[in-house]
This record gives sequence, structure tokens and C-alpha cells, in this order.
Amino acid sequence: MAIPIPGTQVRGSQTGKPIMALLDLLGRTWSLGVIWQLQQGPATFRALQQRCEQISPSLLNTRLKELIALNIVTKNDSGYALTPQGEHLFNIIAPLGDWSKDWAKQLGA
Repeated sequence: MAIPIPGTQVRGSQTGKPIMALLDLLGRTWSLGVIWQLQQGPATFRALQQRCEQISPSLLNTRLKELIALNIVTKNDSGYALTPQGEHLFNIIAPLGDWSKDWAKQLGA
């Protein structure tokens, strides 16, 4: 599966509208999870794998390559970290965490 780049065909959009490219990316297994976990701070590959509930190394490697290519994650001396663009994205999606807790309570979960 190709990296979802705005302006190219992505899942759900032949024209690759930016929102559809983002939704394609975030809908991929563990994309959101990696972003969510890196918000806690930089992590080595192994530490990030542990934060992500033992995600398989191959899947984590694939997601990191995609997120790096899309300027959401960077690799530095401390390991992997969110870029400023990645931090901005996290700040947009973070309120979903609170919403989901309220939703779970309403459902009796």
C-alpha cells in the first residue's frame, strides 16, 4: 500500500484531497497509536514497541517509515519523536481521548 500523499489517489479519494490522505493515514493500523505514544516523548524503536503494546517490529517499522516520509515523525539521537507538524496533529486529535472516555462511561464500559 502506497504512502497516502495529498494530491495522489488514496483510499476513499481518487484525487487525494488532503483530508482524505490524512484519514487514510490515520486509519492505518497503529498510525494513531504511534503518534499518541510519541507524544509522551522521544523513544527508541524498542521502547516505542513496548509503549505500543508489543506491536510487531515489521508493522512498527512500516508505520515509522510512513510517518517520517510525511513529516510527522523524525528520527534523532534520542530515537523517534514527533516533528512540530506531528505535535500540531496530536494537539488536534488529543481531545478525542477525553471524548472517548465520556462515551465509554455513557455506554457503561
